[in-house]
Amino acid sequence: MGLPAVLRQLSQVVVGKEQQVSLAVACLLARGHLLLEDLPGTGKTTLAEALARSHGLAFRRQSFTSDLLPGDLIGVNVLDPPSGSFRFRPGPLFAQVLLADEINRASPRTQSALLEAMASGVVSVDGVSHALPSPFFVMATQNGLDQSGTAPLPESQLDRFLMRLSLGFPHREAEARLLAGEALSLGDLLPQLNPAMLLALQQRSAAQPVSPALIGYVLDLLAWTRRPDTPGAPLSPRAGLGLLAASRAWSLLQGDEWVQPEHVQAVLPAVVEHRLDAGHGAVAGHGISRQLLEEVDAIR
Repeated sequence: MGLPAVLRQLSQVVVGKEQQVSLAVACLLARGHLLLEDLPGTGKTTLAEALARSHGLAFRRQSFTSDLLPGDLIGVNVLDPPSGSFRFRPGPLFAQVLLADEINRASPRTQSALLEAMASGVVSVDGVSHALPSPFFVMATQNGLDQSGTAPLPESQLDRFLMRLSLGFPHREAEARLLAGEALSLGDLLPQLNPAMLLALQQRSAAQPVSPALIGYVLDLLAWTRRPDTPGAPLSPRAGLGLLAASRAWSLLQGDEWVQPEHVQAVLPAVVEHRLDAGHGAVAGHGISRQLLEEVDAIR
Protein backbone atom coordinates (compact mmCIF):
# COMPACT_ATOMS: atom_id res chain seq x y z
CA MET A 1 0.00 0.00 0.00
CA GLY A 2 1.09 3.58 -0.60
CA LEU A 3 2.47 5.67 -3.43
CA PRO A 4 4.88 3.02 -4.81
CA ALA A 5 1.98 0.57 -5.07
CA VAL A 6 -0.16 3.22 -6.79
CA LEU A 7 2.55 3.94 -9.38
CA ARG A 8 3.23 0.26 -9.94
CA GLN A 9 -0.46 -0.53 -10.49
CA LEU A 10 -1.06 2.46 -12.80
CA SER A 11 1.96 1.51 -14.91
CA GLN A 12 0.44 -1.94 -15.42
CA VAL A 13 -2.70 -0.34 -16.86
CA VAL A 14 -1.19 2.52 -18.89
CA VAL A 15 1.83 0.57 -20.11
CA GLY A 16 5.04 2.21 -21.25
CA LYS A 17 4.13 5.67 -19.87
CA GLU A 18 5.80 5.70 -16.47
CA GLN A 19 6.85 9.37 -16.69
CA GLN A 20 3.37 10.60 -17.62
CA VAL A 21 1.76 8.39 -14.96
CA SER A 22 4.10 9.77 -12.30
CA LEU A 23 3.39 13.35 -13.38
CA ALA A 24 -0.36 12.71 -13.19
CA VAL A 25 0.01 11.40 -9.63
CA ALA A 26 2.20 14.39 -8.74
CA CYS A 27 -0.50 16.71 -10.08
CA LEU A 28 -3.04 15.05 -7.78
CA LEU A 29 -0.68 15.27 -4.79
CA ALA A 30 -0.13 18.98 -5.50
CA ARG A 31 -3.92 19.61 -5.43
CA GLY A 32 -3.82 20.69 -9.06
CA HIS A 33 -5.89 19.84 -12.13
CA LEU A 34 -4.69 18.06 -15.24
CA LEU A 35 -5.23 18.76 -18.95
CA LEU A 36 -4.62 15.82 -21.30
CA GLU A 37 -4.16 16.65 -24.97
CA ASP A 38 -3.69 13.83 -27.45
CA LEU A 39 -5.19 11.78 -30.25
CA PRO A 40 -8.19 9.52 -29.48
CA GLY A 41 -7.36 6.04 -28.29
CA THR A 42 -4.08 6.77 -26.49
CA GLY A 43 -5.36 5.97 -22.99
CA LYS A 44 -6.52 9.32 -21.60
CA THR A 45 -9.82 8.01 -20.22
CA THR A 46 -8.15 4.84 -18.94
CA LEU A 47 -5.59 6.89 -17.02
CA ALA A 48 -8.30 9.05 -15.43
CA GLU A 49 -10.39 6.12 -14.21
CA ALA A 50 -7.35 4.11 -13.13
CA LEU A 51 -6.08 7.07 -11.10
CA ALA A 52 -9.44 7.35 -9.34
CA ARG A 53 -9.70 3.61 -8.63
CA SER A 54 -6.13 3.36 -7.32
CA HIS A 55 -6.76 6.16 -4.82
CA GLY A 56 -10.24 4.93 -3.81
CA LEU A 57 -11.93 8.05 -5.19
CA ALA A 58 -15.41 8.49 -6.66
CA PHE A 59 -15.15 8.91 -10.44
CA ARG A 60 -17.48 10.59 -12.94
CA ARG A 61 -17.09 11.16 -16.66
CA GLN A 62 -18.85 13.99 -18.46
CA SER A 63 -18.71 14.52 -22.21
CA PHE A 64 -18.44 18.21 -23.01
CA THR A 65 -20.66 18.39 -26.07
CA SER A 66 -21.69 21.58 -27.82
CA ASP A 67 -25.17 21.49 -26.24
CA LEU A 68 -23.98 20.92 -22.65
CA LEU A 69 -25.30 23.65 -20.34
CA PRO A 70 -23.70 24.83 -17.08
CA GLY A 71 -26.67 23.43 -15.12
CA ASP A 72 -26.07 20.00 -16.69
CA LEU A 73 -22.62 20.03 -15.16
CA ILE A 74 -23.16 21.75 -11.81
CA GLY A 75 -26.69 20.66 -10.94
CA VAL A 76 -30.03 22.40 -10.45
CA ASN A 77 -32.63 23.15 -7.80
CA VAL A 78 -35.70 20.94 -8.20
CA LEU A 79 -39.07 21.09 -6.51
CA ASP A 80 -39.70 18.51 -3.81
CA PRO A 81 -43.52 18.01 -3.97
CA PRO A 82 -44.00 16.56 -0.45
CA SER A 83 -42.35 19.56 1.22
CA GLY A 84 -43.20 22.15 -1.42
CA SER A 85 -39.62 23.44 -1.29
CA PHE A 86 -36.68 23.30 -3.65
CA ARG A 87 -33.69 21.08 -3.05
CA PHE A 88 -30.38 20.97 -4.83
CA ARG A 89 -29.74 18.04 -7.15
CA PRO A 90 -25.97 17.87 -7.71
CA GLY A 91 -24.59 17.28 -11.19
CA PRO A 92 -21.59 15.20 -12.31
CA LEU A 93 -19.23 17.93 -11.09
CA PHE A 94 -19.77 16.58 -7.57
CA ALA A 95 -17.21 13.80 -7.87
CA GLN A 96 -13.77 13.42 -6.34
CA VAL A 97 -12.31 12.80 -9.81
CA LEU A 98 -14.12 14.36 -12.76
CA LEU A 99 -13.12 13.50 -16.31
CA ALA A 100 -14.17 16.45 -18.47
CA ASP A 101 -14.02 14.69 -21.82
CA GLU A 102 -13.32 16.83 -24.91
CA ILE A 103 -13.62 20.02 -22.90
CA ASN A 104 -12.97 22.28 -25.88
CA ARG A 105 -16.04 21.00 -27.75
CA ALA A 106 -18.32 22.71 -25.22
CA SER A 107 -19.33 26.34 -25.42
CA PRO A 108 -17.17 28.97 -23.66
CA ARG A 109 -20.05 29.53 -21.21
CA THR A 110 -19.98 25.90 -20.11
CA GLN A 111 -16.19 25.83 -20.03
CA SER A 112 -16.21 28.82 -17.68
CA ALA A 113 -18.65 27.02 -15.36
CA LEU A 114 -15.68 24.91 -14.26
CA LEU A 115 -13.66 27.98 -13.26
CA GLU A 116 -15.13 28.61 -9.80
CA ALA A 117 -15.07 24.92 -8.98
CA MET A 118 -11.43 24.43 -10.01
CA ALA A 119 -10.30 27.60 -8.24
CA SER A 120 -12.09 27.32 -4.90
CA GLY A 121 -13.79 23.92 -4.62
CA VAL A 122 -17.29 25.42 -4.40
CA VAL A 123 -20.08 26.23 -6.85
CA SER A 124 -22.96 28.68 -6.52
CA VAL A 125 -26.52 27.93 -7.62
CA ASP A 126 -29.20 30.60 -7.15
CA GLY A 127 -26.93 32.46 -4.77
CA VAL A 128 -26.26 29.44 -2.53
CA SER A 129 -22.74 27.98 -2.31
CA HIS A 130 -22.24 24.22 -2.38
CA ALA A 131 -18.91 22.66 -1.38
CA LEU A 132 -17.45 20.06 -3.71
CA PRO A 133 -16.06 16.75 -2.40
CA SER A 134 -12.57 16.64 -0.96
CA PRO A 135 -10.24 15.78 -2.56
CA PHE A 136 -11.47 17.27 -5.85
CA PHE A 137 -9.49 16.63 -9.04
CA VAL A 138 -10.40 17.57 -12.62
CA MET A 139 -8.84 15.75 -15.55
CA ALA A 140 -9.85 17.28 -18.85
CA THR A 141 -9.15 15.94 -22.32
CA GLN A 142 -8.76 18.31 -25.23
CA ASN A 143 -8.82 17.76 -28.96
CA GLY A 144 -6.32 19.47 -31.19
CA LEU A 145 -7.39 22.97 -32.20
CA ASP A 146 -7.19 21.98 -35.87
CA GLN A 147 -10.15 19.63 -35.42
CA SER A 148 -13.63 20.87 -36.29
CA GLY A 149 -16.08 21.97 -33.61
CA THR A 150 -13.52 23.05 -31.04
CA ALA A 151 -13.48 26.25 -28.96
CA PRO A 152 -10.04 27.19 -27.59
CA LEU A 153 -9.81 27.44 -23.83
CA PRO A 154 -9.21 31.04 -22.66
CA GLU A 155 -5.91 31.73 -20.94
CA SER A 156 -7.66 32.18 -17.58
CA GLN A 157 -9.09 28.66 -17.90
CA LEU A 158 -5.79 27.18 -19.04
CA ASP A 159 -4.10 28.69 -15.99
CA ARG A 160 -6.40 26.67 -13.73
CA PHE A 161 -4.73 23.48 -14.94
CA LEU A 162 -1.54 22.83 -13.04
CA MET A 163 -0.21 20.52 -15.76
CA ARG A 164 -0.74 19.63 -19.39
CA LEU A 165 0.35 16.19 -20.57
CA SER A 166 0.35 14.14 -23.73
CA LEU A 167 0.48 10.35 -23.46
CA GLY A 168 1.53 9.76 -27.06
CA PHE A 169 1.90 6.35 -28.65
CA PRO A 170 3.48 3.58 -26.55
CA HIS A 171 6.86 2.22 -27.61
CA ARG A 172 6.87 -1.07 -29.51
CA GLU A 173 7.53 -3.36 -26.55
CA ALA A 174 4.80 -1.75 -24.44
CA GLU A 175 2.30 -1.89 -27.30
CA ALA A 176 3.13 -5.56 -27.82
CA ARG A 177 2.27 -6.20 -24.17
CA LEU A 178 -0.97 -4.29 -24.65
CA LEU A 179 -1.93 -6.27 -27.75
CA ALA A 180 -1.05 -9.54 -26.01
CA GLY A 181 -3.51 -8.71 -23.22
CA GLU A 182 -0.82 -8.41 -20.54
CA ALA A 183 -1.98 -5.02 -19.29
CA LEU A 184 -4.27 -4.88 -16.26
CA SER A 185 -7.90 -4.05 -16.97
CA LEU A 186 -9.73 -1.41 -14.99
CA GLY A 187 -11.84 -4.11 -13.36
CA ASP A 188 -8.69 -5.68 -11.90
CA LEU A 189 -7.63 -2.54 -10.05
CA LEU A 190 -7.71 -2.44 -6.26
CA PRO A 191 -7.61 0.75 -4.15
CA GLN A 192 -4.07 1.26 -2.87
CA LEU A 193 -5.06 4.37 -0.92
CA ASN A 194 -8.26 5.94 0.40
CA PRO A 195 -9.38 9.59 0.41
CA ALA A 196 -8.14 10.18 3.97
CA MET A 197 -4.71 8.78 3.12
CA LEU A 198 -4.56 10.90 -0.02
CA LEU A 199 -5.42 14.06 1.92
CA ALA A 200 -2.61 13.25 4.37
CA LEU A 201 -0.17 12.78 1.46
CA GLN A 202 -1.28 16.10 -0.04
CA GLN A 203 -0.49 17.77 3.29
CA ARG A 204 2.93 16.07 3.36
CA SER A 205 3.58 17.22 -0.18
CA ALA A 206 2.77 20.83 0.68
CA ALA A 207 5.18 20.63 3.63
CA GLN A 208 8.22 19.39 1.68
CA PRO A 209 11.05 21.79 2.61
CA VAL A 210 12.27 24.31 0.01
CA SER A 211 15.55 26.17 0.48
CA PRO A 212 15.99 29.90 -0.21
CA ALA A 213 18.45 28.97 -2.96
CA LEU A 214 15.84 26.85 -4.71
CA ILE A 215 13.28 29.65 -4.46
CA GLY A 216 15.91 31.84 -6.10
CA TYR A 217 16.19 29.31 -8.93
CA VAL A 218 12.43 29.39 -9.48
CA LEU A 219 12.53 33.19 -9.47
CA ASP A 220 15.26 33.09 -12.12
CA LEU A 221 13.08 30.82 -14.25
CA LEU A 222 10.13 33.18 -13.93
CA ALA A 223 12.27 36.24 -14.67
CA TRP A 224 13.61 34.65 -17.88
CA THR A 225 10.06 34.42 -19.28
CA ARG A 226 9.41 38.10 -18.49
CA ARG A 227 12.26 39.54 -20.56
CA PRO A 228 11.12 41.61 -23.56
CA ASP A 229 12.95 39.40 -26.06
CA THR A 230 11.69 36.07 -24.68
CA PRO A 231 9.34 33.96 -26.84
CA GLY A 232 5.96 33.09 -25.41
CA ALA A 233 3.84 34.60 -22.67
CA PRO A 234 5.42 35.59 -19.32
CA LEU A 235 4.80 33.35 -16.33
CA SER A 236 2.68 34.78 -13.52
CA PRO A 237 3.25 34.44 -9.76
CA ARG A 238 0.49 31.81 -9.79
CA ALA A 239 2.58 29.80 -12.25
CA GLY A 240 5.53 30.06 -9.85
CA LEU A 241 3.40 28.78 -6.98
CA GLY A 242 2.19 25.92 -9.15
CA LEU A 243 5.75 25.04 -10.16
CA LEU A 244 6.81 24.88 -6.52
CA ALA A 245 3.76 22.79 -5.56
CA ALA A 246 4.43 20.31 -8.38
CA SER A 247 8.15 20.17 -7.47
CA ARG A 248 7.26 19.40 -3.86
CA ALA A 249 4.96 16.59 -5.00
CA TRP A 250 7.65 15.18 -7.31
CA SER A 251 10.21 15.19 -4.49
CA LEU A 252 7.75 13.25 -2.31
CA LEU A 253 7.22 10.71 -5.10
CA GLN A 254 10.98 10.28 -5.41
CA GLY A 255 11.29 9.68 -1.66
CA ASP A 256 13.49 12.74 -1.08
CA GLU A 257 13.36 14.84 2.06
CA TRP A 258 13.56 18.26 0.38
CA VAL A 259 13.03 19.82 -3.04
CA GLN A 260 16.03 19.86 -5.35
CA PRO A 261 16.65 21.51 -8.76
CA GLU A 262 16.14 18.22 -10.61
CA HIS A 263 12.61 18.02 -9.18
CA VAL A 264 11.83 21.46 -10.61
CA GLN A 265 13.32 20.47 -13.95
CA ALA A 266 11.34 17.22 -14.09
CA VAL A 267 7.94 18.91 -13.74
CA LEU A 268 8.63 22.25 -15.43
CA PRO A 269 7.59 21.36 -19.03
CA ALA A 270 4.25 19.94 -17.89
CA VAL A 271 3.59 22.91 -15.61
CA VAL A 272 4.63 25.89 -17.73
CA GLU A 273 4.46 24.98 -21.42
CA HIS A 274 0.70 25.52 -21.81
CA ARG A 275 1.10 28.87 -20.06
CA LEU A 276 4.04 29.94 -22.23
CA ASP A 277 2.33 29.05 -25.51
CA ALA A 278 -1.23 29.98 -24.37
CA GLY A 279 -2.35 26.46 -25.23
CA HIS A 280 -1.55 26.69 -28.93
CA GLY A 281 1.85 24.99 -29.07
CA ALA A 282 2.81 21.41 -29.79
CA VAL A 283 2.44 19.65 -26.46
CA ALA A 284 5.05 17.01 -27.28
CA GLY A 285 7.75 19.48 -28.23
CA HIS A 286 8.16 21.52 -25.04
CA GLY A 287 10.18 23.95 -27.14
CA ILE A 288 10.05 27.09 -24.99
CA SER A 289 10.43 25.24 -21.70
CA ARG A 290 13.44 23.34 -23.04
CA GLN A 291 15.10 26.63 -23.97
CA LEU A 292 14.20 27.98 -20.52
CA LEU A 293 15.94 25.09 -18.75
CA GLU A 294 19.01 25.37 -20.99
CA GLU A 295 19.51 29.10 -20.47
CA VAL A 296 18.82 29.42 -16.73
CA ASP A 297 21.58 28.06 -14.52
CA ALA A 298 20.50 25.77 -11.71
CA ILE A 299 21.75 26.25 -8.18
CA ARG A 300 24.80 24.25 -7.17
